Amino acid sequence: MSLNLNQVNLAGHLTRDPEVKQLATQKTVAVFAVAVNRRWKTPDGEQKEEVTFIDCDAWGRTAELVGQYLVKGSPVYVSGRLKSDSWEDKEGKKHSRLKVVVDSVQFLASGNGKGRTGDTAQGTETGEAQSNPNQPVRTVTAVPRTNRASPQAAITAEDEPPF
Repeated sequence: MSLNLNQVNLAGHLTRDPEVKQLATQKTVAVFAVAVNRRWKTPDGEQKEEVTFIDCDAWGRTAELVGQYLVKGSPVYVSGRLKSDSWEDKEGKKHSRLKVVVDSVQFLASGNGKGRTGDTAQGTETGEAQSNPNQPVRTVTAVPRTNRASPQAAITAEDEPPF
């Protein structure tokens, strides 16, 4: 039996405003990064802190909503999968990085006037949004391309840019 699981859940703050691009294939992508803090106490009682910066790519309707409602400093909860990118620069030096391909983003607060507490965005192929103004949460439903039950089915490799 083969067991594979690639699921990432992060809670943190955006490190910069999302960069939303419309690709030549008419696909929309939002590129952003999330800072996640870790605080702990050493055995000596000293407070320590480290920050991890994670690059994220959101696609389709999720990308549009991220660009519309989130700004630098926005607190978010991101769910998705890890993807490894590798490339060679002009000097022939090899580089690689891990990033999160986003399935859903939950907007945690509205301190800057953009978005509402509890808003949720999930990737769609069709871009159809379901919204009820009487409820504080807006959900954009994922529409899988295949019959697989995987939540990643809405986002395929062809949706992603070659970089």
